[in-house]
Amino acid sequence: MSSHTAMRLGETIVIERRFRGPAGSGNGGYTCGLVAGLVGADSVEVTLRVPPPLDTPLRVERDGAEVRVLDGETLVVEARPAGLELDPPAAPPFADAERIVASYAPDPDHPFPGCFVCGPGREDGDGLRLEPTPAGDGTVVATWRPRENATPFLWAALDCPGAFAVDPGWSRGVSVLGRLTARVVERPAVGAECVVVGWRLGADERRLHAGTALWEGDRLLALAKAVWFPVDAAVRDTA
Repeated sequence: MSSHTAMRLGETIVIERRFRGPAGSGNGGYTCGLVAGLVGADSVEVTLRVPPPLDTPLRVERDGAEVRVLDGETLVVEARPAGLELDPPAAPPFADAERIVASYAPDPDHPFPGCFVCGPGREDGDGLRLEPTPAGDGTVVATWRPRENATPFLWAALDCPGAFAVDPGWSRGVSVLGRLTARVVERPAVGAECVVVGWRLGADERRLHAGTALWEGDRLLALAKAVWFPVDAAVRDTA
């Protein structure tokens, strides 16, 4: 099995522990990207119904263009083709984004230090190690030199910057991904100098909305819209 895909046994997938978000469940963006690949559309909406379990065979069911992923009888993820209309802010040059990120000290109170995407506790090369940082214009930016560019990795990179954009100081508590709609326009080359931009799209009583975009220079590579849910701080982990 290659390192950038989950195991597929017929119509079964397994999310490896490497791709966790919180210690006991799959990273939302990676999981959404993995399931989006089963749909095969240009733009896909993926909804997480429960935290995706790790190292567990998950059954894939298809209904036309829609895909459902189940753990036993429990619906975990569902996905379908969906349109996506967003006008993303441009990214700063890679060197400027690096300076912005370097100007902030790592957050000692990160709720998910083992997160595959943004966890500061992951070793370089094991996780993406994105550090979404306020850019002073209502956006957050993170730099990324992809080591792998499979679809789940691109969706993963579009995930966590959205949480930092909607609530950079964790003032509403810990947030978890509920839905991610994304479109990959172009895959970056391995090692390319990419910048992820995240911005707030609004909020209501229970949900926070964010946009994220992946850029290489002035080329838009991928775009996403996310729904985040504040949850009890007890979901924090120390993995």
